[in-house]
Amino acid sequence: MIRVLLAEDQAMVRGALSALLSLESDIEVLGSAPDGEAAWREVQRHKPDVLVTDIEMPGLTGLELAQRVQRHELPIRVVILTTFARPGFLRRALDAGVCGYLLKDSPAEQLADAIRRVRHGGRAIDPQLAIDAWSEADPLNDRERQVLRLAGDGLSAGDIATLLNLSAGTVRNYLSEAIGKLNAGNRIEAFRLARQKGWL
Repeated sequence: MIRVLLAEDQAMVRGALSALLSLESDIEVLGSAPDGEAAWREVQRHKPDVLVTDIEMPGLTGLELAQRVQRHELPIRVVILTTFARPGFLRRALDAGVCGYLLKDSPAEQLADAIRRVRHGGRAIDPQLAIDAWSEADPLNDRERQVLRLAGDGLSAGDIATLLNLSAGTVRNYLSEAIGKLNAGNRIEAFRLARQKGWL
């Protein structure tokens, strides 16, 4: 049996995924979680073979969850199931050790097939996204991405500085670098552009 854990913040989607996968004779759904932090606790408790996670969730995102699995060197294969057909997200997912990346509008049987493939050491990546992912590199470093995301949430440079334990001047420098790299007019435009590309 392939032991699977689901991380998805939408209750109806979470229930549907669990019901669909439970119909497969070789897949056991151990449980599900509504956010990234709860998923991390469930991962530690159940130690699944495969974690199927959305990207956008409260607490930890699916990408941050995958990074945590990778950092702790857990023998868990991660499959991203998302609505975001953004090459930047796929690149970051692959950097985080993700083995599968599927879109939610894919046929249902593709998810079970992807789970089997990654469990046995393979990859399951949407082919068009795989091509697009290498067409444009993410220009932001991790700190610029972090600061820009917080600025996009409406925090001031001072608020971000306090939150990240940096000086306000350092935060402004990171924002300036991000704006310049994205050829944006201001931090809001930079945030919008980076989000469209999947770099945030």
